[in-house]
Amino acid sequence: MIRRSRQVLLSAVAALAVAATAALVIGARASAADEKKAAVAAKPALSVVVTQPQRATMPVSTVANGNIAAWQEASVGTEANGLRLADVRVNVGDVVKRGQVLATFSPDTMQADLLQARAAVAEAEATLGDAAANAERAKGLRATGALSEATINQYVTAERTARARLDAQRAALQARQLKVGQTAVVAPDAGVISSRSATVGAVLPAGQELFRLIRQGRLEWRAEVSSSDLAQIKPGARVTVTPAGGAPIAGSVRMVAPTVDPQTRNGIVYVDLPEPASARAGMFARGEFEIGTASALTLPQSAVQLREGFSYVFRVGPDNKVTQTKIETGRRFGDRIEVIRGLGADARVVALGGGFLAEGDTVRIVDAPAAMTAGAASAARATPPKP
Repeated sequence: MIRRSRQVLLSAVAALAVAATAALVIGARASAADEKKAAVAAKPALSVVVTQPQRATMPVSTVANGNIAAWQEASVGTEANGLRLADVRVNVGDVVKRGQVLATFSPDTMQADLLQARAAVAEAEATLGDAAANAERAKGLRATGALSEATINQYVTAERTARARLDAQRAALQARQLKVGQTAVVAPDAGVISSRSATVGAVLPAGQELFRLIRQGRLEWRAEVSSSDLAQIKPGARVTVTPAGGAPIAGSVRMVAPTVDPQTRNGIVYVDLPEPASARAGMFARGEFEIGTASALTLPQSAVQLREGFSYVFRVGPDNKVTQTKIETGRRFGDRIEVIRGLGADARVVALGGGFLAEGDTVRIVDAPAAMTAGAASAARATPPKP
C-alpha cells in the first residue's frame, strides 16, 4: 500500500515537470513571435521625400465662357443693276487683298451705253463750237448796228445753253464710266471670304450681297463675364482662350462692354486673338483672365492625391508614421498647387510616393533630388509677369 502511494506521487511530480517544461517552451515561442511581429511592424513600408508648404506668388484669374466671332465682317455686293454675273474668282476660305477682283459682270450693255455717251459728248462739243462762233460774230457786229441787241443776246444765250448741254453730257459719260467700273466686284479690305452667294449666270439687282468677308482675318472671343467680375477686368489684360478641341490661344482684352444683360447679369468682354490658329468663327471657347497676383500657401502637385473626388496629403509624424489628411485646394501655377485649408505651414507631408501609402504606414525619409529642391525654391520666389 505504501509502495503504491509512492508510485502515484512520483507520477504526479513527473506530470507537473512535463507541464512546466511545455509551458516554458510555449512561452518562449510566443515571445519570439511577438518580437518578430514587432520587427515586421517597425520596418518602413516605403522610402519617401518629405516637403513642407511654401509661400509663393500666384496669379489671380477668373474663368468665363463665350463664342469666337469675326472682329468685323464686310458685305460685298453689286452696285450694277440687271447685269449678268460672268465670272466668280474666289470661294469660301480664300484669303484676299484689298482691291482684288472677286467677280465680274458681263460689260456688253455698259460698253454700249458708254459709246453712246461718248457720241453725245462729241455732238454737244460740236454744237457748242457753232454756238460760240455765232455769238462771237454777233458781238463783233454790235458796234455797226447791223443786229439788234435782242438778236445778239439770243446768240450769247445759245452759246451758254450749248455749254451747259456739253457739261451734262460729260457728266453722263462719267456716270457710264463708273458703271463700267462696277462690273468688277473688288474686295473693300484684306481678309478671308466667310460666305459666298454669287452664282455664275445670275442676273442680279443693285445691292445684292455676293460675298461676306472677315476683315483682316481677325477673330475675337466674346466672353460672358458675371457683373461681379467685370470691374476687375481692364483693357489690355492677358487672356488664355481654349477653343473646343483646340490648343490654347494667347489674347488680350480689347474692350469691356458698357452694359450688362438684365436677364443673365453678364457682360461681354471682347478679346482680340492676334493669332487665331485653329480657332474658327462660331466656335465655343473657354478662357481665363489674369487679373492680378496674390500670395498663397503651395505644395508640389505630386504631394496631393485625389481619392473619391477629394484631395488628400500624407502627413509624416514624429515617429515617421503617415496620416492621411483631407485638404482643400485652389489655383495651380506650374507644378505648384494652392492649399486653401486643412494644412498648416509647418506640416511635413510626403512629396513623392504618396500613391503607394496607406493610413498608419511607417516610412523612411530620404533627401529630395537636387532638381526638385531647386524647382521648389524657384517657384516660391517666382512672380508671374504682370499683364
